[in-house]
Amino acid sequence: MIYENADEWRAASHKRILLYGMSGLGKTHLSQILRDEGDWFHYSIDYRIGTRYMGEYIADNAKAEAMKVPFLRELLMTDSIYIGTNITFQNLKPVAAYLGKPGDPDKGGVEIEEYRRRQDQFEQAEYKALMDTAYFIERAERLYGYPNFICDTGGSICEWVDPDDPEDPLLTELSQQCLMIWIEGSDAHTEELVRRFDRAPKPMAYQPDFLARMWAAYLKEFEVAEDKVDPDSFIRWTYAKALAHRQPRYAAMAQWGVTVSADDVRGIHSEAQFEELIADALEKKASGG
Repeated sequence: MIYENADEWRAASHKRILLYGMSGLGKTHLSQILRDEGDWFHYSIDYRIGTRYMGEYIADNAKAEAMKVPFLRELLMTDSIYIGTNITFQNLKPVAAYLGKPGDPDKGGVEIEEYRRRQDQFEQAEYKALMDTAYFIERAERLYGYPNFICDTGGSICEWVDPDDPEDPLLTELSQQCLMIWIEGSDAHTEELVRRFDRAPKPMAYQPDFLARMWAAYLKEFEVAEDKVDPDSFIRWTYAKALAHRQPRYAAMAQWGVTVSADDVRGIHSEAQFEELIADALEKKASGG
């Protein structure tokens, strides 16, 4: 770790951290506090994915839909209108909309092979965005003068790494650049996330083997053809299983950094409180706790 103990962390003039964990447990909450209150550069992985690595895919998909409408087709073909995305830190819906949900096209679903292709695009985009961390650390200080840096990752980071491999290329790179911080949720947090997701199911990124198992199991359990799958039903059915799949992967990643609880994160309202939270986590790690 780039900070081996609390004293090193407190004394560091340039603090660099990376937050990971289930979506909805406080990564962006902390990022916003640090960005608004201190000299911290907020590097959003999801924003980087949407603007740098998947922006063209997203825009082209919107254009393809517009081309189905004769009125819009004529305007596009004559360069009379422009179709683009308006991705912000607070609005990442274009990325999720492009990923889509597999199943019946009459219910807004995406054909499974196309869905797998978009999942593969997302995996490559997220990997590249994460590997850009060092570049943004240097850029944030050189261009804007920010001494401190926070990398706000997506919930799927655990899908693309092998935490038990001491030479995992992505984890090795990230741990050399930042203190990796796992925001650990409880069973109660997981239940709340499942309830929240059930009310408003959203597209997700899955490890390819996991997706293949879930898709085959869903088709078998509900005795439904691929093109008749209800998209929302599938991702609701899969969500709790995806969280259970990710939890041990997050836990294995914890050896690369420190752990804080989601309850403690919810109680953070200032930069000073956050710095003490991390100091306590480092002390606990150093003592073997």
